[in-house]
Amino acid sequence: MILRAVGGLIILGACFFLPAWTIKYWQAWLYLAVIFGPLLFIIIYFLKKNPEFLVSRMKVNEKATEQKWIVGLSGIPLTLAFILPGFDVRLGWSKVPDWLVWMSAFLVFAGYVFIILVFRENNFASRVVEVTEGQKVIETGPYSIVRHPMYLGSIIMYVLTPLALGSAWAVIPALLMIPFLILRIINEEELLVKELPGYAEYRQKVRYRLFPGIW
Repeated sequence: MILRAVGGLIILGACFFLPAWTIKYWQAWLYLAVIFGPLLFIIIYFLKKNPEFLVSRMKVNEKATEQKWIVGLSGIPLTLAFILPGFDVRLGWSKVPDWLVWMSAFLVFAGYVFIILVFRENNFASRVVEVTEGQKVIETGPYSIVRHPMYLGSIIMYVLTPLALGSAWAVIPALLMIPFLILRIINEEELLVKELPGYAEYRQKVRYRLFPGIW
């Protein structure tokens, strides 16, 4: 986990600073602090409380062909959302006011914290779509509001990341992540209804999949 965190820091740094062609990119430094600052404490917490959860989060290879396609294609808008801000700041395509950068960074952090709360509630929140031995339906906490709260937190982070990085144009590819997450949820629920006992009944209790009151 630590090695992946260090690797992620290097890769994201390259995505930000190389297109900007400068390290004097304070929005990128702020974003990296927001994302990676709490990460060590999170790893230590789960190592003490639930190391098996960290093991499950290490999985990255999807089993279902549909999920492989969804994850692969979603990488295109995701990459653009991280690379375009540097070019935007460098070339002056858009101007995001400082107050909006700080607000967006705060909301990205809020989305991050929300996902961590989801992890605490659901020990089966794996990176890949699967049903493991002993898995049960979680109906408490954020799962009492929507059936896929982790994806809700992810959308908050995806959409606001470009603004936190000082780019308005990069919001467009970030928004394109939403249809891919919707497709992922639809396919994931087909598996859960078939293989996870009690999930069909849970769907009747919690109507909304992703957006409360909408879908």
